[in-house]
Amino acid sequence: MNAKCLEELQVYRKAVEASADIANLLEREGFDRHLRLREQLGSATERVVSSIAEGFEMSTDRHFAQYCYRAKGSSREVRSQLLVASQRRIVTESERLAISGKYEEIAKMLTGLIKHLEREDRKQRR
Repeated sequence: MNAKCLEELQVYRKAVEASADIANLLEREGFDRHLRLREQLGSATERVVSSIAEGFEMSTDRHFAQYCYRAKGSSREVRSQLLVASQRRIVTESERLAISGKYEEIAKMLTGLIKHLEREDRKQRR
């Protein structure tokens, strides 16, 4: 990984893009009746982006990898909350599949990044 700034990380850019999709969903009328679900979905989405960003600033590869694990867990939470939203008929099944697919791709990218970071194990990233 040779990214000099956070915005060069493809996984970060994809997470930001996917978070915009979630933000659009959360503006729907149905979510105003399910405030807890809205809050959990929004929070999990923000944690994906934030964990990648915070981890990027860590001084070692191992520390960055830990934040990537958190982001990966949050991406799973997003997919779970989308399933609940679909079951409550707030989002359509096709919307759920499309956005969940993005978060599945993000999780796979994070897995690759984690493997790279653990293999490199640089003690000073900068």
